[in-house]
Amino acid sequence: MTVPESFQETRSAEQPSLVDIGDPAPVVGGRIQLPPRLKHEKSMFVTYLLVALGGAIGSVARFWCSGLVANAVGQTFPWGTLLVNVVGSFIIGFIATLSGPDGRLFVPSDARTFAMVGFCGGYTTFSSFSLQTLSLMQDGEWLQAGWNVVLSMISVWLGHMAAASLNQLKGA
Repeated sequence: MTVPESFQETRSAEQPSLVDIGDPAPVVGGRIQLPPRLKHEKSMFVTYLLVALGGAIGSVARFWCSGLVANAVGQTFPWGTLLVNVVGSFIIGFIATLSGPDGRLFVPSDARTFAMVGFCGGYTTFSSFSLQTLSLMQDGEWLQAGWNVVLSMISVWLGHMAAASLNQLKGA
């Protein structure tokens, strides 16, 4: 069977074919060793999966927690959103400080990424926080809007301070 000329490759010598994968991967100890580029891509894929998994867990936790609080105390003030932002901000400040370069704990970068970017990113609700704060301001509820902002910002600082205090303790 002949391939019509319009379907034939017109690739120059400098452009490798998609099927040209180069030399076969070396085998060391019965395992195929991936080239550095593929190792990096595999590592990044795992990182993205960890962020997605953490984000999914955090989002479900946020939905559950904010709904639980809203049902318990009402929806005149965004208490559920405030609670998840306060807790999430505390958690991210705590983890960042406790496991940072000067921190008390060594935490693998994938675990930090899962917790801080994935879980806390999915759990905290900055977009909801912003919209609800704007709504409070538009309704003339300036004091409530201010408290929403202040309490949300102080919580990350408190998480940082708690972890910084732990870092100062002697011993492991």
